[in-house]
Order: sequence, then C-alpha cells, then structure tokens
Amino acid sequence: MTGPQDLPGWAAIATSVLVLLGSGLALIGTIGLLRLKTFYARVHAPTLGTTLGVGCVLLASMLYFSILETRLVIHEILIAIFVTITTPVTLMLLVRAALHRDWGQGHEDMPIGPPLGLNGQAREDERAEP
Repeated sequence: MTGPQDLPGWAAIATSVLVLLGSGLALIGTIGLLRLKTFYARVHAPTLGTTLGVGCVLLASMLYFSILETRLVIHEILIAIFVTITTPVTLMLLVRAALHRDWGQGHEDMPIGPPLGLNGQAREDERAEP
C-alpha cells in the first residue's frame, strides 16, 4: 500500500474516531485549565487530558501506519511510555513547588498544611500537650 487512498474503510473510520477522541480529550483538559479556579484544581485537567488525548492519537497513528506499511509500527509505544511517565512527575513537581511557596507565604486557603513548620519543628497544632 502506498497512500491514504489505499486505507480500508474500517481503518479510516477507526483512525478518525481515535484522532477525534484524542483531540476532544485534549480540548476538555484545556477548557478545564481555563475554567477551574485554583492552581491546585487547574493542574489536574491538562495532565489527564494530555495523557488520555495523546494516548488516543498515538493509537490512531499506530493503526494508520501499521496498515499502510503492512508491518507493525511501534515507535508510538515509546512516545506513550515517555508521556505517561513524565506528565504525572511534572504534575507532582509543580504541586510540590506551589505548596512550598504557599506554605512559606502563609496562605490560609491551602489544601493541606505543611508536615513540619518552616523551621523544621512540628507545627503548633500538632505538638503534644505536656
């Protein structure tokens, strides 16, 4: 097979559905980034949208090129592994940096309090009564 005109109908439909699903998930993640109010709520929507959206687009790419080249194309598996590993790690690092910054500035609307005070001592509300 040499071109997209040689792609069977079922494969064209499946590829199209996967690409549309992936782009829709990425769009939902982007809308979540814009609509959610706090930083801690905002970081979840794009990471989920990116991971699931990219996964669907990668599946569509694997299907399309495997059928056109009449051999299994697995380069996309490496991309999926890297995206799956790096996206949650990036989320965790961003949230930890934001928590550390907010603890240092003494924000009251924190999702959780610091495990230790900023000077390394236990917080006053966690100290045992004598």
